[in-house]
Amino acid sequence: MAGTESGLAAVRVIYTGNVQGVGFRFSALEVSRRFDVDGYVRNLPDGAVELVALGEAAQIEQFLDDVAHRMRSHIEQARREDISPTRGEFPSPFQIRL
Repeated sequence: MAGTESGLAAVRVIYTGNVQGVGFRFSALEVSRRFDVDGYVRNLPDGAVELVALGEAAQIEQFLDDVAHRMRSHIEQARREDISPTRGEFPSPFQIRL
């Protein structure tokens, strides 16, 4: 992934609603290909979806906006948490985790 350490940001978003079994993970993966982001998306046992992304702040914001727009009819809530942006801790490129 390109970018400087100082410009890195990382987020964890938990999406709830009708987010499993509707192609959410595959949609997030497809959207990620348009951005310079690392990280992953996965289903959680409680029916939610977790998305973790690392990249330049502007890239992450646009990526999350595009995911939210594409999956808007399935998302009831998105709980976002900024996390420590540590390079090497996140899969590169962005991927689906099982």
